[in-house]
Amino acid sequence: MSARLRVYLAEMYPVIPRFALGYILFFEMYFLVLLTHGHAGFELGVGEAVAGFTIFAFLLSLRVADDLKDYEADLVLFPERPLPAGKVSKRDLLVMLAVVDTLTAAANLVFVRNYLFFALLVAYGFLMSFWFFQKYRIQRSLPLALVTHNPVQLVMNAYVISFACERYGIELFTVNNLLILCTLYFPGLIWEIARKVRAPEEETEYTTYSKLFGVRKPVVFILGVMALDFVTSSILIYQLYPWAVATVIAAYAWLVWMSVRFLRDPHRFKLVDKVIVYDYLAEGSMVVFIGARLLGLGV
Repeated sequence: MSARLRVYLAEMYPVIPRFALGYILFFEMYFLVLLTHGHAGFELGVGEAVAGFTIFAFLLSLRVADDLKDYEADLVLFPERPLPAGKVSKRDLLVMLAVVDTLTAAANLVFVRNYLFFALLVAYGFLMSFWFFQKYRIQRSLPLALVTHNPVQLVMNAYVISFACERYGIELFTVNNLLILCTLYFPGLIWEIARKVRAPEEETEYTTYSKLFGVRKPVVFILGVMALDFVTSSILIYQLYPWAVATVIAAYAWLVWMSVRFLRDPHRFKLVDKVIVYDYLAEGSMVVFIGARLLGLGV
């Protein structure tokens, strides 16, 4: 079983990159909460290690749950994936989920004690795994799947923000925390839409937003979310280094230009590739500026 799981993880959830990503996402939100609320000092302990691992484990659980619930569709649309290709069995994945989730829950109960928001995270993930018990409706509707499943990122963000607030006695319901909640959600939403926008000749049996609404409407929606992301990111980065807002403007302007070019000629490139670059620029800049503030670097 271990050999089969290694094959699955290598193809669907590379452990080392995803492990690093889990902690990057955690510490980005964690330090944003501290810095935007005037807490320059911090102490790292077991709680932070467990909370960061929880993000990694939760994203793994979502990946496995998606593969299990989409098994029949993947047999037709993505037969090369490990589960439909028979490289791993459903039992293998369920055993891995049981072990990882049990360890994560136990560690949270003992070391993190952010009971309410951990329970919300688990509950939302559970409901997603079973299509919110509305599989017939949600599976047939891409927009409905988006509005029910995509907000899980908000729940995950709330788990991290609430942990940092409880750890340092920071008020939870503040404008800055709302901005952090949203600005770490928007890039994922943009990517989710962009990866399902294709030129007409590239459409397959796979349902995409461009197949449902044409190319223009999804791109306009992406531009709208980008505008919100621009506002929230700018306000947060301004509190760290006012001059650094220029990096947000540059990244935003570049992706707007790429989106316009894509609208003019959808065959030129894949929009999702440009969105990924934008996400790296935006999130990478945030991490750099957070690190600079933590190191006490001035301007």
